[in-house]
Amino acid sequence: MIATAKARYIRITPRKLRQVIPIVKGRPVEEAIAILASVNKRASIYIAEVLKSALENAKRLHKDIETSNIRISRLTADPGPMLKRYRAASMGRANTIRKHTSHLIAELDVIETPKPKPVATKTGAAKKMSRGRGK
Repeated sequence: MIATAKARYIRITPRKLRQVIPIVKGRPVEEAIAILASVNKRASIYIAEVLKSALENAKRLHKDIETSNIRISRLTADPGPMLKRYRAASMGRANTIRKHTSHLIAELDVIETPKPKPVATKTGAAKKMSRGRGK
């Protein structure tokens, strides 16, 4: 993890945020922000904001890092506190309206390029075996 960003007390349910998260999770940040611009969900606005903030945090902390090599390693939507409101109901009663909030957390990481495997060379014991058995 090279950088994180949090958005707390967002006035949208975590369930709605979780519908958009799988679309961008694991992708490079710049690509994810471009995808979110075309997604027709209100949650995409909040996720894009948090990703931009996390990208700026990564640039500030690691000045020599290239932004095309940064990917989203973790993106979670957790429930926040519920705002309780009341609406008048029949017979003088009141019904509770629960307005959900969310905490959105983004963690970024560097895309790791696969390292080439070293070429296997024959060791001393293997060289002896290749010359002939028992001689």
